[in-house]
Amino acid sequence: MDWQKYNGEYLRIPIQDAVETAILREKQIGNKLKVYIGTDSQVKRRIIEMATVIVFLRQHKGGFMFIQKDKITRRMTIKERMLVEVQKSIETAYQLCHLLEKYDVDLEVHADINTNPNFESNVALKEAMGYILGMGFVFKAKPESFASTNCANRIVQ
Repeated sequence: MDWQKYNGEYLRIPIQDAVETAILREKQIGNKLKVYIGTDSQVKRRIIEMATVIVFLRQHKGGFMFIQKDKITRRMTIKERMLVEVQKSIETAYQLCHLLEKYDVDLEVHADINTNPNFESNVALKEAMGYILGMGFVFKAKPESFASTNCANRIVQ
C-alpha cells in the first residue's frame, strides 16, 4: 500500500527513505522531532476504512504526517478491529524503529482505545497495551493518543 502526504501527494520512494529524508531535512534546519504512529478505522456500509499515520512533531514548530489508507471488506468484532488497528501501527513502527534510533528520534505508538471501561473499544485495552509494550514501544491510549484519535481519525471520517 502506498503512503502519501496530507495534501494527497503520493510518496515516490519507500516509506523508510521518506522518513529518513524528513528526519535529515528537519535536523539540518535545527528542528527537534518526535514521531507518533497511530491507526484509526470507521465502518461504512460493511467496509472498514483504515488510516495509519506517521506524525512528525517539531518542538514548538508544528508538524506534518504521512498517511497510508486501507480497506477491509470482512466483518470484525470491535475488539478484533481495535487489535488490527494496533497491529498496523506496530508494523509501521517496526519498519521505522531502526531509523528513529539511529537519529535519536523518540517514538510513541498511539491506540484509538478508550481507557474508560464504559466505552466499547475498552474491550481491547489490555491486549493492545501488552502488544505495544511487549514490542518495546511507548504506548498511549485515549485521551493521550492524538495520532490515532485525531490525525488518523480525520482521514477516515
